[in-house]
Amino acid sequence: MTGAAQEIEVKYRVGDLDALVSALAARGAALSPPVRQDDQAYAQPGWDYGQPKIGIVFARLRTQDGRHLFTVKKPLANEQACLEHETPIADREQMHEAITTMAFRPTVRIMKTRRTAVLGGLHICVDEVEHAGAFMEIERTVSAQEPGAAVQAELDAWARSLGVELERTSDTYDSLVRSALATV
Repeated sequence: MTGAAQEIEVKYRVGDLDALVSALAARGAALSPPVRQDDQAYAQPGWDYGQPKIGIVFARLRTQDGRHLFTVKKPLANEQACLEHETPIADREQMHEAITTMAFRPTVRIMKTRRTAVLGGLHICVDEVEHAGAFMEIERTVSAQEPGAAVQAELDAWARSLGVELERTSDTYDSLVRSALATV
């Protein structure tokens, strides 16, 4: 896969959202105005929650500001180190039908409010996820050959240097929302 890239991220449950926003601002990260994202997650045939995600293909349909984006992710080293391909689409419903025709099944709908910033090659997302809480993601895109765990260690060190209350999680938003809804 020449030219393939992987998205490497680390994710944290945020203890004090205001403290995080202040710490990011002190580093020069100006967060965007909030946007609403409506994500539908899909799993490939044969996979179910509780099974490993590494090597499994997942799809997502996202709507934000009336625009739709189709994404496919394949976890490599772990759930947050993925080969990723995405493209805008014109018709969310037709894409949903295409995905389900390929035997992918809808799993969880994730609704969130997101603010973003880019700082020194890092993509920072501050998310308020319905049913799951407040989170920060830090992402970097690297070549498919770069070791995901090493990049995650660098991202984690940067996050910890902010000096705010953060609880790292290896779960994806679909798993976090599904778990939260199961306890309701």
